[in-house]
Amino acid sequence: MGSEVSTANRRKARGHDGRRQAILDGAFAVFARRGYAQTCVKEIAQEAGVAKPTVYNHLNDKESLYREAVESAADRVGAQCIAAVEQLRETAAGGDPRAVLDAAARGLLRVCHDEEARAVRRLAGAEAMPGLAASVRERTALRIRSALADRLARLALAGRLRPCDPELAAEHLLVLLTGPLEYRPDADLDAIADAAVDVFLRAYGEEHA
Repeated sequence: MGSEVSTANRRKARGHDGRRQAILDGAFAVFARRGYAQTCVKEIAQEAGVAKPTVYNHLNDKESLYREAVESAADRVGAQCIAAVEQLRETAAGGDPRAVLDAAARGLLRVCHDEEARAVRRLAGAEAMPGLAASVRERTALRIRSALADRLARLALAGRLRPCDPELAAEHLLVLLTGPLEYRPDADLDAIADAAVDVFLRAYGEEHA
């Protein structure tokens, strides 16, 4: 009997979490299309495929919905970027890091230039939500820098890069990747990645590279 109750509770929790995530995803999609002021909860409910009262059962008000929807999307973007960075694990102790740096750079650029990531940046900065921009930065930029710094530190310890401050090196690589998009948003992403890795390795590559 106790096991059956426990199983039922787990299923109920999964259903609750699934509906909440559907609401957050639907809210993000509508906010991205229409902005905060023009969005109504009824439209979010329709996007999420739930009744309007269900939205209020999970989130108290429109402001909370906006904040949590943007943060949820930011977590998704951050996780995708971390997955791209994790490709650097594949560099063998005696291998050339250029190939995996190229792959990681391309992966990061594709995520950062994706419509969802651009919408996260736009929504985080567009509305007067205290602390939201900082929260998004923590979930994306700072999290990505930390993961990249860890990977670069390991490459330096293995002798594949010069000894360096890994967080500074991570910042340099990220600026080389994302900076050009500020000036050339339609630039070829592979070309940006190639140029960024080339400049990065000139600064941080092995002495004999």
